[in-house]
This record gives sequence, C-alpha cells and structure tokens, in this order.
Amino acid sequence: MTQTVLLKSTAGKWIMVSTILASAMAFIDATALNVVLPSLQKSLNASGADLFWILNAYLLMLASLILIGGAMGDKLGRKKVFMAGISVFILGSAACGIASSVLLLVIFRIIQGIGGALMIPGSLSLISSSIDPKERGKAIGTWSAFTTVVTMGGPILGGALADAGLWRYIFFINVPFGVAALIMLWLKVKENHDDSADKSLDFPGAITIAFGLALITFGFLRIPAVGLYNWQAYGALAAGVVLLIVFILIERKSKHPMMPLELFANATFSGANLLTFFLYAGLGAGMLFLSLNMVQAQGYSQFQSGLTFLPFTVLMISLARFAGSLADKYGPKWFLIIGPAAAGAGLLILSFVKQTNGPADYWTTFFPGVLVLGLGMSFTVAPLTTAVMTSVSNHFSGTASGINNAMTRISGVFANAIFGALAVLFFAGMLQKEIQPLKLDIKEKQTIMQQANNLGNANVPKASGNQHAAQIEKAYHNSFISAYGKIMKISAGLGFLGALMALVFIRKK
Repeated sequence: MTQTVLLKSTAGKWIMVSTILASAMAFIDATALNVVLPSLQKSLNASGADLFWILNAYLLMLASLILIGGAMGDKLGRKKVFMAGISVFILGSAACGIASSVLLLVIFRIIQGIGGALMIPGSLSLISSSIDPKERGKAIGTWSAFTTVVTMGGPILGGALADAGLWRYIFFINVPFGVAALIMLWLKVKENHDDSADKSLDFPGAITIAFGLALITFGFLRIPAVGLYNWQAYGALAAGVVLLIVFILIERKSKHPMMPLELFANATFSGANLLTFFLYAGLGAGMLFLSLNMVQAQGYSQFQSGLTFLPFTVLMISLARFAGSLADKYGPKWFLIIGPAAAGAGLLILSFVKQTNGPADYWTTFFPGVLVLGLGMSFTVAPLTTAVMTSVSNHFSGTASGINNAMTRISGVFANAIFGALAVLFFAGMLQKEIQPLKLDIKEKQTIMQQANNLGNANVPKASGNQHAAQIEKAYHNSFISAYGKIMKISAGLGFLGALMALVFIRKK
C-alpha cells in the first residue's frame, strides 16, 4: 500500500503541480476552443455540422471511456495510466494543431478524447490516494482553484489567439504543459497502487458501459439538430439506457467488477453524484446562455464576455482552498447545502436581467448575479469532490473520480441538448406573440418563425422588406431575452435541487 504524504512535503508539492498542469491541458482545450471556432471554420471551410463534430467528437469519447480510465488506474497503477493518458492527449493535441482538413481534425479530436478519459480521473485519484486524509480537502481545493483559473482563462486566451489568426496554437499550447507534467511524474512522483486491488479487467462491463454512455451522449448531442422525436435521438437514448441496465446486471454477477455497485450503497457517494449532475447541468446551461446573451443581445465582444467571469475566477482562487480546509475540519454537508443554493440564487438573480446598455452597465446588472454564483461555487467545488473521494476506500479512488467526472460531462451534454431545445421553444412562443400585431400574411410570419432555431443570431428575412424590418428585429431581440430569462430560472432550479440532494443524502462526516 502506498504511504500518504503531507501537502507541504516535497513529494506532495510535486504531485499537486503535475496533476494541475495535466488537468490544465484538458480545461484550456475545452473552454478556449469555443472561442476560436469562427477562425477555425473559415480556415478549414467547415460547415455548421462540421463544427458540431469538431466540438463533440472529443466529448463523445471522453464520456464513453472515462469510467474505464478511472477503473484502469485503480487496477493497473494510477501514475502509469495517468501518464499514458497525458501522452495520448499530447499526441492528439499536436495532431489537431497540424490537421489540414475537417475529417482529420475530428479523428484527432477522438484521439484527444481517449487520452482525456485516461488522464482526467487520474489527477484526482492520485491526489486523493497520495495526500494525507486530514489535508485531502485542502489539496482538492488547491487543485480546484488552479484548474478554475485556467478554465476561465481559456476564453480570454482563445479570443486573443483567434484575433491574431493563430487558432492552431490552442492545440499546440497543450504540448509543453503535458511534457512538463510527464517529466515531473516520471522523476518525482512514486507509482500509486493498492497491492490488494484486483488486477483483472472486466472486459464485458467495460465494452457495455462504453457503448452505453456513447449512445446516450450521441442521443443528447443529436437532439438540437434533429429533434427529440427523430429515431436517431430517441433510438440512441433508448439503446444507451438498455446497455446501462445490461451493464448493471454484468457488474452484479462479475467476479472482477469494473464499477462495484456497493459504492452506491453509500448515501454520501450517491447523493454527491446526484448533486453533481443537477448542479453542473444548471451551471453549464446558465454559463452558456449568459455568454450568448452578452454577445448576441447586450453588445459585448467575445473578449469582454470572457472578462465578465473574472470575479468568478478571483473568488475561486481566493476561497476554494479555504473551503476545502473547512470541509476537512467540519465535514462537507453544510457547504454542499449552502453552496449549490447560493449558486442557484446567483443564476436566479441573473435571470431577471433584461436589456442593458452593454458593458457600461455590467456592475449594476450582471455583476451581482455573477458574484453570488461565484461565491456559491467557491464553497461547493472542493467540498463536493472531497465528499465523493472520501466516501469510498482508497483503492476505489480512480473509479470514484471516473464516475463523478462522467456525471459532470454527461450533465453538460444533457444541458446543451435539452436546454437548447427548450430555448428554441421559448423563443418561438414569445416570437409568435411579438409578431401577432404586425400586418403580415401567413407566409411572411412562417418565414420569420423559421429563424427561431438561430435564437440570438436570428436574421430578418429579406422578403419582409423595410416596412417591418425594425419591428421584426425588435421581436427577435425581445424573444431571445425572454427565452434567456426562462432558461436561467430553470438552471437556478437545478442548483436548488442539488442543494436538496445534499440535505437528504450527504452525511455530516
């Protein structure tokens, strides 16, 4: 059994720096890529459907394989699997940077996803199993603070590179991060494994869960494009759910289960994962529509929109480590009730923001909501991860991290798909009311309504002429702000639901 080390020790510091550097690659890649998409699209002559697959090929592989990555670390050695993941991720990133076509970029994004699935659970698994239990929350808080900084810094970096025509550097920047992490792990961090752990791999379980999660992820990703009632969406979702049920049956009977079902008998573990799903679904949808509102309706540039989240980042840097230390001392329960409730309150405050005068009004319009949301998440992230990782024994730390990360990823996909479809419904409903008083024939109204799928990017149809153009433009604007408000209120409700999960399930210690 590997001995744990103190956070302040030399070994503890090397573990923290190497895991933060490796995690930074994945988080920068995830947030910065969204910002450089227009430059990438122009450079590769990519269609809208191409962009969809460039973004989601990575996510599809990550969500499918992340549970397997966590379980492999527990069984085969956490450092070994973590380093393998970093190596694959670096190769995928470098290949993405030199991709000459959309098809090659999608293939290389798939390779990145495979590397990410091995790498992402490994960072928290190494921290949780290597750092002294009394300092685990503080260590996770430190990791959370630094990874949040790079996550929020991603859009700012992406905006700067996109403006300079250097979108490929979003991928190349991962290489020095990854190489530095590999050198530190190789020279300074000891292998971490449980000698009593079962080394046998559960191949039937691994294949079933990979295909099950892939189908569910694919189903959610197809909803915005084809609708919920298209066979591609409901067929993939139904098949995915069937495979998850088969996976549970396999795990119940397996002598070497990849995901021991007894983990879910622990109320804290189950409750923390339910909290993760609801809170991150609400947060993902809230952040997405907040950014869209700022750029498409309020007149912010992409760079200004990225800067508006700086208060959130500053709070995470300042408070995440402190919150982790408090969770070590007092237990995570009350932090996981108050934190998600405050995050929900922040999203609710943001839902009441109507039309503003742009960045000049930021401090009196969006800032109060961003501040409350930031405070809520600052007191949630480290205690939540601590609750997950300390609710299981050390030899399941990789599996636990994989499950929790899978919950985060799938909730994000779920939020984008379901909330994207809901936003179109809300937008179309409001738009119908807005154009009702206008003297337009049925065909003109249908042409105007067809733009509803574009939300904030809806353009006045040329056939409408100049007579009603300004009124139609205003109708689109009002409809988007109305849809934004409703989506933010639902996102807030998911934050409050997360707090309820903590109240019901999380134990005090």
